[in-house]
Amino acid sequence: MLKILRASSLGAADRYAWDELVQEDRVHRLIYTDPAIFEAELTNIWGAVWVYLGHESQIPSCNDFISTRLGLRPIILLRDAAGKIRALFNRCAHRGTTLCRKERGNAHMFSCPYHGWSFLNTGKLRAVPWPDGYACDFKDAKFNLAQVPRVESYRGFVFGTLNPEAPPLLTYLGGITGPIDEWLDRNPGGKVEVCEANRLKFKGNWKLAYDNSGDGYHVVFSHRSLLEMENRLADEANKGMSYYKGSPDSKPMYMRYTGNGHHFKDKRPNLDKRAGGLWAVEGAAPGGEHCEASFRRRFGAKADDILDLAGSEPVNINVFPNLSLLGNHIQVFEPVSVDETNVTWYGTRVVDADGTLGDALDEINALRMRTQEQFPNFGEVDDLANFEEIQRGLACLEDEWVYMHRGLGIPGRVKTDAMGEITAPATDEVFMREYIKEWKRLMKASPNLVVQREP
Repeated sequence: MLKILRASSLGAADRYAWDELVQEDRVHRLIYTDPAIFEAELTNIWGAVWVYLGHESQIPSCNDFISTRLGLRPIILLRDAAGKIRALFNRCAHRGTTLCRKERGNAHMFSCPYHGWSFLNTGKLRAVPWPDGYACDFKDAKFNLAQVPRVESYRGFVFGTLNPEAPPLLTYLGGITGPIDEWLDRNPGGKVEVCEANRLKFKGNWKLAYDNSGDGYHVVFSHRSLLEMENRLADEANKGMSYYKGSPDSKPMYMRYTGNGHHFKDKRPNLDKRAGGLWAVEGAAPGGEHCEASFRRRFGAKADDILDLAGSEPVNINVFPNLSLLGNHIQVFEPVSVDETNVTWYGTRVVDADGTLGDALDEINALRMRTQEQFPNFGEVDDLANFEEIQRGLACLEDEWVYMHRGLGIPGRVKTDAMGEITAPATDEVFMREYIKEWKRLMKASPNLVVQREP
């Protein structure tokens, strides 16, 4: 049995023999089950790297806000009265009460429900009831709301970090910006708006979801019922993820690791490279046949391009630690405890600012909503069930190891280019081996996290 070295120090870097926990071909069960490791992650991962907080389309106007989280830290992500995007700690500076208890809204100030302290949406303290009962100077910045000191956006995706030494967001994203750009640029104007969400929860560690985010090995086994449903009305069984049947590693799809824990799985090479090629593999959806017939009647040869906008883009773009772009969805992982995780699948709609789609816009977004219902409702539940069963299995104390060695040691199977990006067949586990190396590097570090308060 592995002997884990623990020091008396509370610093995460000193607490464990990380090289013993994370080895070339396997990881120890403790990284998923130990509450102390989870607690250390809240600093070394969820505070120290750029974490996805929300999308600019969720706060389009001044004073708009949404409630979100940075690890376990409750956050108000907002656009203040001057249009600046901020991430305030959702915690009254007085006694720590959750300040805002709404999921979203528009407010130029927030008033604490407990003692009535009020704050502008810049974070500055606005007023205190009966201030003559205090001898302090409320102009002191310590009474203003704490906020995330670094908040940056990439093409509408808003990230935050508490780490003043973290690289700029663009540097952190690195090579994964290419797939993100392609995902956006297929839409008119290169934009999408976030719409309503499927909200799910599983009783398991958050890393189980990220372990699965680029996994092409499980598809035909875990998602058999989804594949059968997608193809039940098809003359030829080629809908949805049918390209995983047979010998998936012989197909042109692939996975690529781009650094800093980010990776993507590209299934687009499996499709016919033509207008309508994406729509051709879309499974049946309520009202889909009627919409398709209407588009073909009204738009003729242009109908295929329009219908492709409703089709689910066959990519898995994964930004460590909590963001995935899959199909037409924005998926967000949110840790709750060492063995509980929230998973939210936000739908997206096309934005047609220049009028390219004309009167087809509402209909294509309605059809897009129907196609977006498929995987979260019929596929993600398979994955969450697997994650819960893994967490249950990891309770076997003496069976210590989780293996991730598919593709390892096979000559020519895994390729590294001049930029250091790693490409392998879609069923390989190299993405897991590489991202967990980054996780280990971060867990060995001693980041100095800070908050900001308006002066």
